Amino acid sequence: MTTTLLTGYEPFDDYETNPSETIANRLDGEQIAGSDVVGEVFPVEFEHTNELLCDRINELDPDIVISLGLAPERTAINIERIGINVNSGTGVPDNVGVEPENEPIEADGSDAHFATIPVTKIVRDLADGDIPSRISNTAGTHLCNNALYSVREYAIQNDLDLDSGFIHLPFSPALAIESADAYVSAGTVPPSMPLDLQTEAVRRSIAVATEER
Repeated sequence: MTTTLLTGYEPFDDYETNPSETIANRLDGEQIAGSDVVGEVFPVEFEHTNELLCDRINELDPDIVISLGLAPERTAINIERIGINVNSGTGVPDNVGVEPENEPIEADGSDAHFATIPVTKIVRDLADGDIPSRISNTAGTHLCNNALYSVREYAIQNDLDLDSGFIHLPFSPALAIESADAYVSAGTVPPSMPLDLQTEAVRRSIAVATEER
């Protein structure tokens, strides 16, 4: 039996909901492929979130950590390959107005860390399940990248036997409608994916990560 910590973020910017929050709450308490899932939702705050996340890892001692976040305009489930040692929220402040620019996450940390969940196998499994997905080689420089990088850095510094990674989620249909300018002549509606399908994608990702451990 293993334990998976599944994390999401609260709504941020002008969005009323966040699929990562919904899915972390939905899957909290499930057992997937022999792994007990603990769902947690964290604030969108550069100054505190990575500390809260690492503190929760210390308390729970999970075998796997998969963090989720919203990626507006992405068209599929994105399994992130790498996190870099940069906080830069230029133009997109966090929920308390903090907007770092080209700051290191860890002053003496490594430049970057690769996810240790089986990225390629997860994408192949999602494709087999007819769920649009892709490998992403950039998690950005906001709190999603922060989570991916910070968990790996914490695991290395503390010699933890921990597999971890990050999944970026597209808009839900409700968020796509909220963000659309469809009532404008020649307006657009951003891409989206039903929340049930997104939830199944995360469930399958946990299963693959657990089975490959």
